[in-house]
Amino acid sequence: MLAILLAHAVTALLAPPCVRVLGRRGFYLLALAPLAGFGWVLAHWNSGQRIDIRWAPSIHLDLALRFDGLASIMSALVLGIGALILAYCAHYFDDDDRQRLGIFAGYLVAFAGTMFGLVLSDNMLLLFTFWEATTVLSFLLVGHHADQLPGRRAALQALLVTGAGGLAMLVGIIMVGQHYRTYLLSELLPRIDPHDWWTGVALVLLLIGALSKSAIVPLHFWLPGAMAAPTPVSAYLHAAAMVKAGVYLVARLAPGFAAVAPWHPMVLGLGVLSMVLAGLRSLQVYDLKLVLAFGTVSQLGFLMVLVGIGTPDAALAGATMIVAHALFKACLFMVVGIIDHGAGTRDLRRLSGLGRREPVLCAIAILAALSMAGIPPMLGFVGKESALTAALGADTLSPSGRIAVTVGIVVGSMLTVGYSARFLWGAFGTKSVAVGAPEPRRRWHPPGAAFLVPPAVLAAASLAAGPGAAWLDRRVRPYAQTLPGAEPPHLALWHGFGTPLTLTMAVIACGLVLFEIRDRIGESASPRLGNADRVYDATLRAMDQLSLRMTGATQRGSLPLNQALILITLIALPTVMLVLGGRTRVPLRLWDSPLQLVIGAIMATMALGATVMRNRLAVVLLVGVTGYGCGVIYALHGAPDLALTQFLVETLTLVIFVLVLRKFPAEITPERTAAFKVRRALLAIGVGAAVAVLGAFAVAARSTEPIWHRIPQAAYQFGGGKNAVNVLLVDVRAWDTLGEISVLVVAATGVASLMFRSRRFGTLPRVADAPGYVPDPDRAYWLPAAGLVAKRDRSMVLAMTTRLLFPTIMVLSAYFFFSGHNAPGGGFAGGLTAGLALVLRYLAGGRYELAEALPVDAGHLLGAGLTLAAGTATGSLLLGAPPLSSAIVELTLPVFGHVKLVTAMLFDLGVYLIVVGLVLDVLRSLGARLDTETAGGATVSRTTQETR
Repeated sequence: MLAILLAHAVTALLAPPCVRVLGRRGFYLLALAPLAGFGWVLAHWNSGQRIDIRWAPSIHLDLALRFDGLASIMSALVLGIGALILAYCAHYFDDDDRQRLGIFAGYLVAFAGTMFGLVLSDNMLLLFTFWEATTVLSFLLVGHHADQLPGRRAALQALLVTGAGGLAMLVGIIMVGQHYRTYLLSELLPRIDPHDWWTGVALVLLLIGALSKSAIVPLHFWLPGAMAAPTPVSAYLHAAAMVKAGVYLVARLAPGFAAVAPWHPMVLGLGVLSMVLAGLRSLQVYDLKLVLAFGTVSQLGFLMVLVGIGTPDAALAGATMIVAHALFKACLFMVVGIIDHGAGTRDLRRLSGLGRREPVLCAIAILAALSMAGIPPMLGFVGKESALTAALGADTLSPSGRIAVTVGIVVGSMLTVGYSARFLWGAFGTKSVAVGAPEPRRRWHPPGAAFLVPPAVLAAASLAAGPGAAWLDRRVRPYAQTLPGAEPPHLALWHGFGTPLTLTMAVIACGLVLFEIRDRIGESASPRLGNADRVYDATLRAMDQLSLRMTGATQRGSLPLNQALILITLIALPTVMLVLGGRTRVPLRLWDSPLQLVIGAIMATMALGATVMRNRLAVVLLVGVTGYGCGVIYALHGAPDLALTQFLVETLTLVIFVLVLRKFPAEITPERTAAFKVRRALLAIGVGAAVAVLGAFAVAARSTEPIWHRIPQAAYQFGGGKNAVNVLLVDVRAWDTLGEISVLVVAATGVASLMFRSRRFGTLPRVADAPGYVPDPDRAYWLPAAGLVAKRDRSMVLAMTTRLLFPTIMVLSAYFFFSGHNAPGGGFAGGLTAGLALVLRYLAGGRYELAEALPVDAGHLLGAGLTLAAGTATGSLLLGAPPLSSAIVELTLPVFGHVKLVTAMLFDLGVYLIVVGLVLDVLRSLGARLDTETAGGATVSRTTQETR
């Protein structure tokens, strides 16, 4: 299972270069990944295999996968149809834009792997992760034509609706997982108490996520809109895979939640409503894809009803219909793609006589449409008969409930027969031109034989599965047996005469009548299902208005007001919680040594001085002294790592302030100097007091032995290092560090994006690239770019000092990096030290000197660092160890002697690169970029002759 997931991940990464080199034929090569996975699924059907990798067990983040009966069904559909879709893409697309087509192929393969992971997940948190990944990939695939407004709108609409439903589902997952103390579905479902109100609330949230994903009324409108996507996306995501995720979740939860009070009203009620309303709407639209889209909404409602009844009979029928629907609907979408590709239109009013010109394509469509309508001997007929039998005998429903559900299925099936016939007539029938109707298209580009193979395979499978129902029964029955109740009857093409067959005959007859009166079912004959789309637009407008009002009330463009709101919240919330708490006595020790009192007094004096100074640089320096004082306190407490980091960060912060403040006037003008205000003074005193009191209470809250007593020994035993602080950062709490360095990458990118508005990436120009620069062989400078610095700004002392100190600082940086696991230092401290060396080169030689010091794109450093850090996490996982766990390698080398290497060093190297990249990006943005803009678009430097 892990190998299949990894294969899809690697194939997705290789898809862009593969398609770029091979063109659309590269889709055949990419199809091998899901095809191989499909073969594995068939060979290990319902094997019950499990994978349990402990990740972060204290917060239930474990990689738990389970391959049971339901996972087998869904995996076969996802991988099997996914392989056919990729083969179909090889003929659907052109080679005009290989770059964008390669990215599309990568997204499609990634979606197949993500959906496979979703149906395997036993851990609900892991399931949610894959769930949201499918949402994002769906957004990218639906919005493939990003240059077209309908595509962008459809992608955003799908993202918002399914993403909001996913967030509601996450809350439900946490509620039920914490309540029953497990997030594993295999452990959770047997524990469900159907009479617990908390479970009912959690279930409603879970179902909101499932219903939104499967486009059930009233959250259905995003699916017809998503037809703006390329047809392969519609055939895969919106027929066979993504929209089935909600049905899958309901089917997975049914064995435990079917008896909970909100289950039947939500699942059955909304499912029947979707069947009827969407089926009616499919009789009104003229776009063939929209006919299938609304039909998909109707069929998804049908599937929801079957898997939601909660009996083995209904579960067996539901599993059968899931397979049948995936086969015939994916096939029909492919047929529409071929028609659109050959005729240049999907308007059924403009298509005429296609059945005579393309008999093979027509035969494929007829087989799939017959299965969709439930006509024998197709698989759809087998599933429809089983569904009617299950609804009539559902003992989990009241007699009136059984009647209502049966009537809903019958009415929805009538509509299905009607729009199936309308689809065939509209696509392949020979039609006379009615008054006011569009003129039929005469152009037709016949499809190649290979283009017809994928839909033909699915149509043939629908035909073969009907008579082969006994074979299918053995494969879908294991899931049905997970629900409580008697053994369901076996699937068969013929069960004899009875009520289900009578209802089926009535359904076919009434459906054909609906097809005959199709012209009377116009847009105004019934309420348009598209009204929900207008409700969606109105909701977005209302949210925009609400956000504008809230922003107008809190964000008025006044920085003091914004800060005041934040600080008041900081004071109020902790104070209220402390007042409501039970602790009343807090032991305090004012200081451990008189030196701490002296340093504290200096820091307080500097802070007060910063409030009255008018020189901007002086204020920054005074604030910096308070930071250095904090570092001294760390050192006095025996924390050299914290002290070193504090000193380095404070120094770099001062440099950044100086880079920015050099573009401001030196003095704050008197008219802009705020007079002393009592309210601001009280707010400042309140914040300081709140933080101090909160810290005191936090320290006093400890009731057991402090954990730091065990950290040094644990750091050496498990992390292989004597520096407990560094081991904590790169091993014990490395996930926190990974999140923090990700924030650094985002911050650096944000700063650079604000400054480089038109072009984000790229290296700075080097000396040889300077406009008008002519090297002088008779003159030598201490620094390569010193000759480009204006004479009035050039400092020989600074250049000489930089020439001497830069190598030393870089060696010190390397020392901090390599020694950090056992002594003060580490990747963060080493990166900051290297960053200060770059700052020194920039101050001495300007932006050209910075490029000479490190001619690398800052974005590349940031990306390499983040990739290396994340790769260290996944590397441990692939080796069967917890992510970011350390492995120790000891070697004896000729020159170096005994050397001990820890794999956490790779993670620390990622941190080092990110910090260096951050400093380089800041110097490019706030240094070199401001230099260029200050020059008014002209070059800052002068030629060598001019600078002399």
